[in-house]
Amino acid sequence: MRKILVPVDFSEFSSYALEVAAHFAKSYKAEILVLHMIGLSEAYLTKSPSEEAAEAHYYMKLAKKHFDELLDKPFLKGIRVVEMVQNYKIFSEINALAIEKEVDLIVMGSHGKSGLGEFFVGSNTEKVVRTSEIPVLVIKKPHREYHPQLVVFACDFEIENLKAYQKATALFKEWQADVHLVYVNLPNEQFKSSQEIKDKIDFFLKVAHHNQLPSNQQLVVLSDYSIEAGIFSYAEELNANLIAVITHGRSGIAHFFKGSIGEAMANHANRPVITFKP
Repeated sequence: MRKILVPVDFSEFSSYALEVAAHFAKSYKAEILVLHMIGLSEAYLTKSPSEEAAEAHYYMKLAKKHFDELLDKPFLKGIRVVEMVQNYKIFSEINALAIEKEVDLIVMGSHGKSGLGEFFVGSNTEKVVRTSEIPVLVIKKPHREYHPQLVVFACDFEIENLKAYQKATALFKEWQADVHLVYVNLPNEQFKSSQEIKDKIDFFLKVAHHNQLPSNQQLVVLSDYSIEAGIFSYAEELNANLIAVITHGRSGIAHFFKGSIGEAMANHANRPVITFKP
């Protein structure tokens, strides 16, 4: 891990994300790219050159002031930090920037469904998650010396998610984290018998690991009325310090995490959530 991107809006939640990013940066001797999105309006973009220059100077000066305050933290001592200001208005542009800069991890602060001021508002958190090809770690609370030791990894064991699964498990192994691979069986049209679930998991693991589950992983099959409820309840029971999910740009989180479930996992979990895209 060489580069970590932290999108910020200069709120306290930005500071939470920055502190977690700093912990990883120290561990990997990585640099942190701190990004602020101005998101200027079309009205601004159609002003005269002199008006544009004056307002651009104002916003850049304001951003510089906020950067000085945000980055004046003891936990950033000794870490290379690069400040970036971009006039982005759609969240897919963060993904393009992350790929261009060869970022390994995005760490972002989130308040939850009420959002972060004018930046991460409600579903905007999920927009970043949905469009990012880089793993996204969503932080809701302050964490000192954060290290993901116990991970609840929601998995549907679909072959199309194999690449994301392997990316995630490689990272968790690097972090020396214990992983609980959780399949949630639902009492609706997605319900499967025990044998159907076993066959599905066996086939997936045969392809992924030649039937040899890594020593840091264990399988868990549970039943609940929703994916969200099952994962959150199990993470609470274990006191896990990270929830992991696989994302799909077309339909939110995971093959079977449709609609509001995707937003719920990223926005509503009290614990850190990390997402991976196939």
